[in-house]
Amino acid sequence: MSGIPELDDQIDSCGRPPEYAAGTELGARVHTREARLRDAILTDFRTAVRVRSDVPPHTPDELRLYVVHRGSWILRHSGDPVALPGGRFMVRRTAGLTSFEASPQTAGATIALPAGAVGGHAGDRPISGSAVTPEVRLLLAHASLLHDTIDELTGYGAEAARNALIELTRGVVHHYVDAGEPALAPALATAARELADQRLTRPELTPSLLARELHVSVRTLHRAFADTGEPVAAYIRRRRLEEARRALTAGHTVSEVAARWQFADSSHFIRSFRQRYNQTPAQYARGRQPS
Repeated sequence: MSGIPELDDQIDSCGRPPEYAAGTELGARVHTREARLRDAILTDFRTAVRVRSDVPPHTPDELRLYVVHRGSWILRHSGDPVALPGGRFMVRRTAGLTSFEASPQTAGATIALPAGAVGGHAGDRPISGSAVTPEVRLLLAHASLLHDTIDELTGYGAEAARNALIELTRGVVHHYVDAGEPALAPALATAARELADQRLTRPELTPSLLARELHVSVRTLHRAFADTGEPVAAYIRRRRLEEARRALTAGHTVSEVAARWQFADSSHFIRSFRQRYNQTPAQYARGRQPS
């Protein structure tokens, strides 16, 4: 389990991993990454085998968002099991939660907030849906940024990050996020990059496609990338070239690589490759051949 250092008395190190029940398979390989940001707790979780954990009876009532990337979780509230399969999310209060169980090869994430953090009666009744909605993508992108940068945050930065986390969680609950808010720009850029990486081989991948899938305007998307120093189209082009270079190393031909990574033709690919790497694809491939 990886620790996060304490910062300005607001960002605490992660706690101990849960104690797993006796039914957990021996030799369980469980990996967690947990960070505490004031009154918010973010956890990434993956396991190679089945695990089960009981929840202490006096656990504080929280609003918790569960996301399952693959595998499945079973949550038991007052003894009643609720299955959450891969590709789904659920928002629910933790009152009555007695245990959870993860199937083998499960990966997921949770975000825990104070019960009233997003207002109203959020989580009194379970809210569930697809884990690839724009609202969930933005929230997970923000959580990923927090995991990577939390030890660099100032007190003001921690407060802003916590407020953005609550706003994005509210967006998941109410199915709407104003992604044009400047404070959410880093999350939007991160979500767009992750989405682009999943679609690099698709000919329709453009800034307009990313904007549509994230429910924002193209202008808003471009503004989110402005602070990164790399426009959206430039990011797509760079990532395609990086993947194309890996494919050349694996022995694929120039024409195969050009077609797979959506260059107009071999000549276009060769020009783009030379411009970035100062050599042709053939020269690069020959240099990687064993002597």
